[in-house]
Amino acid sequence: MEVLLHLLVAQVILLALASSFVSCYDPSPLQDFCVAANNNTNGVFVNGKFCKDPKLVTANDFFTFGLKIPGNTSNRLGSMTTTIGIPGLNTLGVTIARIDFSPGGQVPPHIHPRATEILLVLEGRLLVGFVSSNIYNNTLFSKILNPGDVFLFPVGLIQFHVNVGKTNAVAIAAAGSQNPGLITIGDAIFRSNPFMDPMILAKA
Repeated sequence: MEVLLHLLVAQVILLALASSFVSCYDPSPLQDFCVAANNNTNGVFVNGKFCKDPKLVTANDFFTFGLKIPGNTSNRLGSMTTTIGIPGLNTLGVTIARIDFSPGGQVPPHIHPRATEILLVLEGRLLVGFVSSNIYNNTLFSKILNPGDVFLFPVGLIQFHVNVGKTNAVAIAAAGSQNPGLITIGDAIFRSNPFMDPMILAKA
């Protein structure tokens, strides 16, 4: 009986070790493209999404002129992020957006829980940065960017962008996810629904 018990324990340990080396993840699309269908009448069900019939796909499904249209920055933050919708991006794991800033405008501290972001400045002067996690002592990595400069923000870390110039600024942001997600830190903490207990916030 004791021998059988030891044999069973050994098998469980062996199974646990073997499964720790297995990865069941398919990050790649399973077809050339899956252009998002406006409706499912002329669509096919692929990879969990309704996609346009590949025979009906055109070059326009992979094109946009949206990056040249300025966003309206007359709001409390003085910035506007315009996510560009290209049907052909569906399932390909990337997103692109234009960010416009008035002088002093900002994208306040926030995180993208599902994507790394890369930012290219086209016009103006931006102060950008991110904060590492607790294990790296909450270190601030920050830089002033000018036209042509690029900065990278790792996935899930608190980041910010501020126009520190005297003119409007424009940047292009790309993220490594079709749906990077957005959590604005101030809103999440001070405007949660229902409100967080002020004693928790005071102690923090």
